[in-house]
Amino acid sequence: MGKVTGFLEIEREQAARRNVEERVRDWFEIYQPFPEEKQRDQSARCMDCGVPFCHTGCPVNNLIPDWNDLAYNGRWQSAIRRLHATNNFPEFTGRICPAPCEAACVLGIDQPPVSIKLIEKSIVERAWDEGWIQPEPPEHNTGKRVAVVGSGPAGLAAAQQLRRAGHSVTVYEKNDRIGGLLRYGIPNFKLEKHILDRRLKQMRAEGVTFLTNAHVGGNVPVDALTGHYDAILLAGGAEHPRDLKIPGRELKGVHYAMEFLPQQNRRCEGDTVDPKIAISAEGKRVLIIGGGDTGADCLGTSHRQGAKSVHQFEIMPKPPDSRAASTPWPLWPLQLRTESAHEEGGIRDWSINSVKFTGDEHGNVKQLHAVRVGPPPKFEAIAGSEFTLDVDLVLLAMGFLGPVKGGMIEQLGVAVDQRGNVAANAEYMTSVDGIFAAGDMRRGQSLVVWAISEGRKAAAAVDAYLATKQPTAPTLRHARA
Repeated sequence: MGKVTGFLEIEREQAARRNVEERVRDWFEIYQPFPEEKQRDQSARCMDCGVPFCHTGCPVNNLIPDWNDLAYNGRWQSAIRRLHATNNFPEFTGRICPAPCEAACVLGIDQPPVSIKLIEKSIVERAWDEGWIQPEPPEHNTGKRVAVVGSGPAGLAAAQQLRRAGHSVTVYEKNDRIGGLLRYGIPNFKLEKHILDRRLKQMRAEGVTFLTNAHVGGNVPVDALTGHYDAILLAGGAEHPRDLKIPGRELKGVHYAMEFLPQQNRRCEGDTVDPKIAISAEGKRVLIIGGGDTGADCLGTSHRQGAKSVHQFEIMPKPPDSRAASTPWPLWPLQLRTESAHEEGGIRDWSINSVKFTGDEHGNVKQLHAVRVGPPPKFEAIAGSEFTLDVDLVLLAMGFLGPVKGGMIEQLGVAVDQRGNVAANAEYMTSVDGIFAAGDMRRGQSLVVWAISEGRKAAAAVDAYLATKQPTAPTLRHARA
């Protein structure tokens, strides 16, 4: 604890967001710099709570009171060492994590919680600026080879841990760039991609090999991996989107969110999107179905593309403004959350069930027909509440149903659980010896911080497994990078 009376003297403060009128005209991150003096003040609010519930609220079990104390005392280099002890990528979580640690903060019982996420980002950004974050190659090589399938946060965390343990690590990514969800799912206004690229540069210098355009189970046969590597880690994410099976779904202009968002990220990378498949909100009446983070990402992207209007509908009731009694501290609270994209415009509405879409003579979507409904689980339609909404673009952001079936999963013969995720035991081993699973592919759609946690734990399990194995003789010519 940096200052005994800090939580009594200092109010919670966050970095200011750039003006809406400015930020909706670009794709840069929305937060303004936060001075070092204020960073240290916010660290001083961390109190001597006895049992720091923030540890368990955080999926990677960050040592939060430790690095709060170090930051307050200006020991920034020690702070980044403590932060990296549990989290490979605090620059990602410091930007895009919803901060369940803050929901579990003891100070948050009756006061605004410690600004943990802000301090985390402050520590790691200072470390990058000072040059303290350098490649950490292993002191020795074990001779064991590991394939990591998927380069999202779970795959990257596992790859870095395994390489630092001395194993030869190759990451297979089906897309043309490394990063998975971080690259093509999260908009640049939340995570600029140079933040990702500098960490990938570190990992390459540590000896991690990245192969792009390498779709395992597609253009890369699975036996190329099973015959070459001593262990395989599946970290391909949960990419099977939940569909909205109502009349008119087939109309042009109705798309999954993850058809829409990656295209804009590619434009930000300098790519040209084929006009035949291009999706744009410019000048359109946009409807987003789904009220979660992905829906908010679609909202912010639609604003920046110049949408004429944006509505965001959710079938669930509107959450309360403050923590619901059903989710007492230190649980993650059920309550209304206003993201930066909601500040930028658009209309949010709740307890709405979509009934059908209708279109014009050219097959373009033109109207949503909907009805207001009662609470779950029945969602009974409220008589007389039917309405229509004129739309030109509909984005489905209703979550994901697990990993995409077919291809790699079936070819490897790994079992799936009742939810359709790749089944794995407590050691992250699938039903096939030597093949492991982590991240959303194992646990289902979740947070980036959970993916990092899964990647780290799976890497430890793979390392323990390899300690009992003799190296496999290589039989593979690598796919081209």
